[in-house]
Amino acid sequence: MSVTSALAGALSGLSATSRQAEILSSNVANATTPGYARRQVSLGSAVLAGHGQGVQVLGVTRDVDKQLLGERRLAQASGGDRDARAAFLARMEQALGTPDSAGSLAARLAAFDQALVEAAGRPDSQARLTGIATTAKSLAEGLASATRDIQSARATADRQIGDQVGRLNSTLAQLQDLNVELRSFTGAGRDISALLDQRQQLVDQISSIIPVREISRDLNQIALVTTGGATLLDGSAAVIGFSPTHTITPEMTQASGGLSGLSINGRPYDTAGSASPILGGSLGALFAVRDDLAVSAQGKLDAVARDLVERFASPAVDPTLAPGVPGLFTDAGAAFDPLDEAGLAGRLSLNAAADPAQGGALFRLRDGLGAVTEGPAGNGTLITALHTALTGTRPLSSTGFAAGSRSFAALTGDLMSDASALRLSAQSEQSFAAAKLTALTDLEAQNGIDTDQEMQDLLVIEKNYAANAKVIQAVADMIDTLIRLDG
Repeated sequence: MSVTSALAGALSGLSATSRQAEILSSNVANATTPGYARRQVSLGSAVLAGHGQGVQVLGVTRDVDKQLLGERRLAQASGGDRDARAAFLARMEQALGTPDSAGSLAARLAAFDQALVEAAGRPDSQARLTGIATTAKSLAEGLASATRDIQSARATADRQIGDQVGRLNSTLAQLQDLNVELRSFTGAGRDISALLDQRQQLVDQISSIIPVREISRDLNQIALVTTGGATLLDGSAAVIGFSPTHTITPEMTQASGGLSGLSINGRPYDTAGSASPILGGSLGALFAVRDDLAVSAQGKLDAVARDLVERFASPAVDPTLAPGVPGLFTDAGAAFDPLDEAGLAGRLSLNAAADPAQGGALFRLRDGLGAVTEGPAGNGTLITALHTALTGTRPLSSTGFAAGSRSFAALTGDLMSDASALRLSAQSEQSFAAAKLTALTDLEAQNGIDTDQEMQDLLVIEKNYAANAKVIQAVADMIDTLIRLDG
């Protein structure tokens, strides 16, 4: 081997070890940086005209377990889905209250029941008649308040859908631009590790909203396809369409055209069911809250309100009621129409005839809503009939619950029990999803940067660098010797 070849080989060794030290220092500095993948310098023999010319840097590779990364992303999407569902169901349970909490639906019902019992014993007492009116209005307000909470949750979900769609479109556009840069950098032979880190972070942002699979393409390009089969990125980024609705009422649904669905590149897609391409992430969960969970909760609430209205609307309870006239509870002041059940819980009110605040008279709670003049003060027959109507069992007219006969207390109990059961089930699924995500994240971290190992590698690099430097020094001494001999 010639002296110049030895010098060239040693210089290439210095260059390679310098590059290794540079990458190693970057690994150590970014040991806790989210989205950063460990780098490794790939080396190979340098050959010129069939002869070895030292070492050359073939490139920098990122150490990423793509299978584990994909599973972690799916777990991340599942966690977002479960979080959104559990948050709504906890809010729904809180809106109804627990049986032992003041202001709960059960507490309001118990107060109304007690007021009827007390007034039946002293029908001449204005204070006790006032108690009936006050607790009846409180019960109606409890149902109305829960309705407002449900519709507020739907409006919040609708707004969050709009926000997430906006983030999706923005992130997909950034990914398209990154793909262009990666194609250019790859063609020029430049280091693309930083761009790959950035792209991984962007895909992670998308995967928490919609579960996606990453498909590799030539020149370090990728395509993104949802687990439901919709293409979000393949060359060009898809455009996702959604129109937020500022105010939502109980009767508004996607099917009626009152609420926006989702489109991808102008094509409408289902937001629920097996044909939906967005299920499994936070976006799908928000649609489920707005269009399924909240609608179901409102339906049960309306079923309770309907049962309450119908219990007191019969002439058998109050003989003074004329046909078509509302009973003790009304639908916004009018008689209840069975074809207009949606949102009834939010429209429920005490009959104005028995409400002094609306120009009525308390004696009608004792003498009948249709009574023109006040009757005997000691007659508690009607109040007893009202209490019997409240506590008696009757067939359920609404489809919000399973068919069967119940007392109103039992129906209210079913409503609150269902809310608690759904919340507990959702929280259990949320905990499982969180544990799975934590386990996969920890496993991913274990495959990340081990600073102890990096320090050991640094010692090897240091020795290699020193060895190459010693070779250069030896070659320099040889050249000096040759010069002296020539002199």
